[in-house]
Parts: sequence; C-alpha cells; structure tokens
Amino acid sequence: MAVNSGEAAYQKVARELRSALLDGTFDDGSRLPTEAELADRYDVSRQTVRRAFQDLVSEGLVHRVRGRGTFPAPRDQGRYLRQFGSIDDLMALSEDTRMRVLRPLRRRVDIDAAGRLRLDDDTVHTVDFVRMHAEQPFCVTTVHLPPTVASVLGAVPELASEGVSSTITVIGLLDRGLDHPIAEAEQSITAVDAGDDLAADLGCPRGQPLLRVDRVYLDVTGSPVELATSHFLPEQYSYRVRLRRSTR
Repeated sequence: MAVNSGEAAYQKVARELRSALLDGTFDDGSRLPTEAELADRYDVSRQTVRRAFQDLVSEGLVHRVRGRGTFPAPRDQGRYLRQFGSIDDLMALSEDTRMRVLRPLRRRVDIDAAGRLRLDDDTVHTVDFVRMHAEQPFCVTTVHLPPTVASVLGAVPELASEGVSSTITVIGLLDRGLDHPIAEAEQSITAVDAGDDLAADLGCPRGQPLLRVDRVYLDVTGSPVELATSHFLPEQYSYRVRLRRSTR
C-alpha cells in the first residue's frame, strides 16, 4: 500500500480535530466548534469542514446530533485508535504518544534489512523502541537506516541511550534533515506470534498474537531512507485505513 504525502484541506481539518480529540481536549463532553466556526478558523468552505466531520464520524471519534452539533464519542480508554492516510498522519504520532528506547541506535550487519533498503553492503544502523499511549505500551518498533541516512541524525540524544523517553518520530527527524523529503511509504501487514524478545518488550505472554506492520519509506527521488517494522498488541491498538476508488 502506498501512502502519499499530499493532504487535502479537509484532511488537515480532520487531522487537527482528531489530535484534539485524542489528546483529551474534549474529554468533558463539550461540543466541538461548529462548521461555520471551523470554516472561518481554517479559511475553508463549510463543505470542507463537513467532509472532515464525516471522516471523524466514520472513525468513531465523534457523533452528530441534529440541531445541537458535533460531540466526542465515548472512548475506549484501553485502545489506541489512529487512521493513517498520509505521511503527515504517521509523523503526528508525536502529538499523543511517547517512545522509549529499548536498544539505542547502533551499527550492525543485517542482510535482510540491507536488501530491503537496496544497499550495496550488509551494514545498517538500527534502533529499537516501544511506543506508548497514556503510559500504556502498544507497539515495539525496530527502525533500520542506511549509514548515509543515519549520519544525518548525528548524536540525537533521544536515540542514543537505553530508557530515554521522548515524543519524537524517526521519520520526523529525517524529514527535517534529509536533502530530499520523504514522499511515500510501501507497507505490508501480517499477523505473527510474540517470541521471547517481543513478549518481554511488550509485557505480554509468549505466543500472543501480534499485528506486524512493515513500512519502507522513500524520498521524492524514490530512494529508501528507512525500514520500520512494528509489532502491535491488538487489544491495545486499532488500525484503520480509508481506501478510495480512482475516479479516472
């Protein structure tokens, strides 16, 4: 699945409202701003705002009451919900989650990762971390970088030591440091059982079913800049993607 970096106006409105909903801005059950208020705030049409609300309704984040407005839907506090439709959505993980380094960025030989990154030799730079929402771990991610890409990060303190906690995303760091911005991601999703290492990192039983998501990020020239493999606890995480039919 290719995830493009372009973002329509309604997607920006939906993304910012989604972040506000997820970070607890409307936890008191208060009404969201009206279509007219949001249209004025973002300098867009009411139809654009209405389209953003439709996305949030379909994600189960809000419900609309005729004559009263739009309200946050009751939340399942044990599950982290995200809809990913763009690279910007992935970078926005920094808005409401934290990452804690399990094994800091280091140089190593990994034939499979190097092959998927289209490298001429087998050396990559790798970092492992657990990502948490509301202090609850929901996934473990291993990021592999080409040596030339890792050099862009330098001695980033958030990746240099075990146990360091931060709100960064690796792709966010790379997007600011690379000569060519990240443009798309190739993604695959499978189901696996937790081995000893993943069980220890996630605090789950050995053999626990996990959702595995592999993403290869490419810059605007089509060159791979990052391979990220994430393992998610299904009871703590819900993943939704909107698919649209081409109009051409």
